[in-house]
Amino acid sequence: MTYLSPLGYLLGVEGAALLRGFREGSADRAFVEARVAEIRALLDSPALAHAEGVTATEGTISAADVYRSWAAHYDAPGNDMIDIEQPVVRRILDGLPIGAALDAACGTGRHTAYLHRLGHRVTGVDASPEMLARARERLPDVDFHEADLHRLPLPDNAVDTVVCALALTHIPDLAPVLAEFARVLRPGGHLVVSDAHLLVSYLRPTLARPPGPDGRPSLLTEYHRPLSAYLAAALPLGFQVRHCEEPLRPRHSLDPDTAPDPLPTHMSWDLLRWCPEASAAALDDFPIVVVWHFQLEGDGQC
Repeated sequence: MTYLSPLGYLLGVEGAALLRGFREGSADRAFVEARVAEIRALLDSPALAHAEGVTATEGTISAADVYRSWAAHYDAPGNDMIDIEQPVVRRILDGLPIGAALDAACGTGRHTAYLHRLGHRVTGVDASPEMLARARERLPDVDFHEADLHRLPLPDNAVDTVVCALALTHIPDLAPVLAEFARVLRPGGHLVVSDAHLLVSYLRPTLARPPGPDGRPSLLTEYHRPLSAYLAAALPLGFQVRHCEEPLRPRHSLDPDTAPDPLPTHMSWDLLRWCPEASAAALDDFPIVVVWHFQLEGDGQC
């Protein structure tokens, strides 16, 4: 179980800002003294002193539950991770030959739509019926399937390109899923994967969801990995690295002269407005996703 405390989180952000400043040489005396003063102010804040945290249980809510609630607004503007990931993935896709493509864990079909516009013959697969419903509304002429990434509904050597975006963080073991991608790819085919970056998981931990079956707030189980884990799973299958990119979270403007929002009744990223300078120092220009471009060994390899 994890105890999520608003005060604890803000103190952690302050500490991360200091440690990053020390490491990168940007923590001058004024910055350090400002952080120490802000830590004292946070500790003395009556609102934070009386703000109860929540004890959350991991694994009592599933990815299916979360995506069911996300489906209606998943494509809304303002999702930092999508905003940063999508241009990188599209830049890679722009350079690939047109052919048959699989959007694995396609969600609402954002990459499916782009592949379709490029001229690929696209198949979309996702485990969430709610997300697939949105994809089918968007692309009624595309073939979508409800299926798990471990059992793709395609024959061997069926596609030239596989895209899997922001989904592997929900998979406990990469190897069998990458083996499925290798199975459906033709020799020389391309695999483009994006995923949540390991580093951002420390600075933006998973938030608690509404109570699960045990009556306690729930934490979605996620698997954040070092870059070596992707290589360890991909290279033995015959994948070769063509590109790896770790796009950074851009600078966000949280006005330090603006009063913070009312204290949320639960852990919320709105808390960052309580310490905007520390939040920027800890989180800005920091890797938020990793994007891989692999190519399967074989005929047609460039």
